[in-house]
Amino acid sequence: MADIIQFAVNALSLGGTYALLAIGIALIYSVMGFLNIAHGDLITICGYGMFFAIGFGLPWPLVIAIGIFGAGVSSVLMERIAFRPMRGANHDTLLLTSFAISAAIHVVLQIAVDARPKPVPLPSFLSGSFTIGDVVFGTGQTIAIVVTILALVALTLFLKRTTLGLTMQAAAQDFDTTRLMGINADRVIATAFFIAGILAGIAGVLIIAQRGSADPLMSLNPLIKGLIAAIVGGTGSLYGPVLGGIILGLLETIFQTILPGEALLFRDPLVLSLLVAFLLFAPNGITGSRVEKTR
Repeated sequence: MADIIQFAVNALSLGGTYALLAIGIALIYSVMGFLNIAHGDLITICGYGMFFAIGFGLPWPLVIAIGIFGAGVSSVLMERIAFRPMRGANHDTLLLTSFAISAAIHVVLQIAVDARPKPVPLPSFLSGSFTIGDVVFGTGQTIAIVVTILALVALTLFLKRTTLGLTMQAAAQDFDTTRLMGINADRVIATAFFIAGILAGIAGVLIIAQRGSADPLMSLNPLIKGLIAAIVGGTGSLYGPVLGGIILGLLETIFQTILPGEALLFRDPLVLSLLVAFLLFAPNGITGSRVEKTR
């Protein structure tokens, strides 16, 4: 029983991080109709924000807040500077624009800061562990699960209990009709980007806590897994990407457990191959829901 609980904790902590990324990706897709490749770079921005905040000697709560808020603001700036002028363009153009933004962020960070990893030292409250019975709970893992659950609950309440949240859901279903009803389209889209950025920032903090460093290319692997989780779960549902992230974390934990040491290199290719194979039979994801955009 202890081994099963330990396995579940590992899978949920890993899958929760992917779920936060997947929800942000699905949220942007539901409103704008394209997969934002630059979304993963918000993790990198969060990491460098934390790095510079630590350099100024700020306390850890403020360091974390700066990293998360910096990711949210950066997401809004992406929309305002790059995507808003392209709003009438087709989806392929928007996708290429997101690639260009991502490449620009990489180059700017490599030139202005450094191509080598910058240390973001792990705070003591994230590196410890505690034991309940025969199960050892990592403090960082427990925080990851709790933070993910709280973020999902807060987002659910926002979307279902606030006027702006209901407006975002309506825009996701039929953006053009919502705009004709007098809804401020710029406000809706900017809010979606901000929420997605905040979720990416939270995921970034959890990832940085495990890595202990930040570098310009650190977001590539999490981005791929966030995209896969969103697509597997279904981009037309809030809970689909969560389910996709948990499944991805579960598969990674299974392969981490059963593969011998010399074969661990093949963990990620095996997981992604299984999920891609699944999409051949269920192209709309597990929930069978995908927002189709025609504008």
